[in-house]
Amino acid sequence: MYKIAAFLFCMVLWLPQLWAQEAPPQPVPVVKQEQKKQPEKQPEKAPANKVQLQVKAIEPAGGQVLKRYNFRETLADSAEALKEVRALIYRLQQDAYLLTSADSLYFSRDTLHVKLHVGQPFEWAQLRNGNIGEGLLVESGFREKFYRGVPFKPVEFVRLQQRILDYAERNGYPFASVWLDSVTIEDNKVAATLMLDKAFVVTYDTLEIVGKTKTQPKFLMRYLQLLPGQLYNQDQVNASQRMLTQLPYIKASRAPQVRFVSDKAKVHYFLEDRQANQLDGVVGFLPDPNRENKLLITGEANVNIRNIRGSGKQLGLQWRRVSAGSVILNGEYLHPNLLGSPFEAGTKFSLLKQDSTFITVQPRLQLGYYTLKYGKFSVFTEWRNSRILSEVSPQKLQQLELSDAQTTSYGLNYLWNNLDDFYFPRRGRLLELQFAAGTKKLLRNAELEKSFYDALDMKASQLSVSLRFENFLRLGKNSALLTRLRGEALFSDHIFLNDMYRLGGLASLRGFDDFFFYASSYAVSTLEYRLFTAADSYALLFYDQGYYRSDLERSFKDDYPFGVGAGISFSTGAGIFQLVYSLGQSEQQPLSFKYSKIHFGITSKF
Repeated sequence: MYKIAAFLFCMVLWLPQLWAQEAPPQPVPVVKQEQKKQPEKQPEKAPANKVQLQVKAIEPAGGQVLKRYNFRETLADSAEALKEVRALIYRLQQDAYLLTSADSLYFSRDTLHVKLHVGQPFEWAQLRNGNIGEGLLVESGFREKFYRGVPFKPVEFVRLQQRILDYAERNGYPFASVWLDSVTIEDNKVAATLMLDKAFVVTYDTLEIVGKTKTQPKFLMRYLQLLPGQLYNQDQVNASQRMLTQLPYIKASRAPQVRFVSDKAKVHYFLEDRQANQLDGVVGFLPDPNRENKLLITGEANVNIRNIRGSGKQLGLQWRRVSAGSVILNGEYLHPNLLGSPFEAGTKFSLLKQDSTFITVQPRLQLGYYTLKYGKFSVFTEWRNSRILSEVSPQKLQQLELSDAQTTSYGLNYLWNNLDDFYFPRRGRLLELQFAAGTKKLLRNAELEKSFYDALDMKASQLSVSLRFENFLRLGKNSALLTRLRGEALFSDHIFLNDMYRLGGLASLRGFDDFFFYASSYAVSTLEYRLFTAADSYALLFYDQGYYRSDLERSFKDDYPFGVGAGISFSTGAGIFQLVYSLGQSEQQPLSFKYSKIHFGITSKF
């Protein structure tokens, strides 16, 4: 008797795999009536009759158990009714009623009658640890006390088995196996010993790249953290495919493959180069504030060279003319695998000249590290030097609107990105958080008397936080909805006009001039619908809602500006052409076509 029970027990352990495979339907007559084939046009088929399902338990105790389970009683046909019966039996077996079976099954008119033998629930008498180490037991969550006098549910044992195997796969044992030894069954109580065979330890061999790409295996190996001699980690291999999506210059044509030779694992990546080097310019037409009924031409030029010589290095330059006398110059250089490590070193440079008012220079050094699950941590330090130009009147300086200052800050940045495409995403999320703290030192201006600074604290602490969140929701085959939230805030005892964030323009709040608003803190939410006409072409409709506040020493201002508009982006032989038309409203600007903004340009990739 117990040999039969043990055999049934072993069969139950394989139920998830057996039920996952679709079994052919039983030879039960289907209620639908077949129609003879006609050489001519066939008449329309009559709607199929519904099948009623009636399930009863043989024993009274089983009837009480069935009351706790819900199942569909009206189904489309007999095949669906049989699937529902199998699903009910599977649920009972997963809930410790291992001997549940259909003793009889027959049709009567349009009703399928089923009589179930439910049986008694099985329990764990004891599950002993055989040869599994303490560290692995902690990772898998196994404790012998959890398996005494509790229902025996195969799905819970399968989960325990999978946790142990997952831990083994993450630590160099991809061929490990877990089984039950010394199984005994007495009075529906199961006792067994949990055993593990690790087989042999596996380490990484070389990484191989298949495809037309200049990317060097040495760089990719360090970026993905798959180093020769390191213990094989299946989670790391799975995460590597996600990490590749964050690189704009390559694209995986298929999933990576792992080949095991003896005790070595060689990972093959199938990659192709993307046109990621960027050379583009944008021209904008704005109303000229100094000349009535005239347009002011603004512009922007970008150069980004990515994956230099296949090593992952990146160099970027940006120049922008936002108004008659205002210029922005930004530069960036990223150097991955610093000294052979998985760390990425980077430097940034920013220069802003605001007409004849002030000039600000802000260099930055950073050190980044990519995690296995979409993330990147960076620590940085930056120095900000802002100087007032000679054209500024002493009155503005006395009103504490502007000031010469030097700021040294240290911060932390975290970026999480699982967008499905670097340039044209349709699904996924992006989250970026940044926190920085430092000290701001005021500098004496020659235009003011020395006594003016006696009442001021020349040093003050300064904090800044920023947030960027983007969510792409795919609405259909060719459309997506973008929701975005961006915000920054500055906290300090002394905040001046040349310390503040600049808001407005194509990159932040559309419908306004670039850098139209000065803000000590702001938030901009965006709702944008994109209709794709090709993989790299789409039309868009958008709404930007903003809020900002300006906390100067002797004045305060806040507002809720918004912008609406539409645009197109499509691929041409010369590059990607972009055109955006927008309107904006705020306290300083009414919603009028007179103040509309048009931005267009071409992005060329090579």
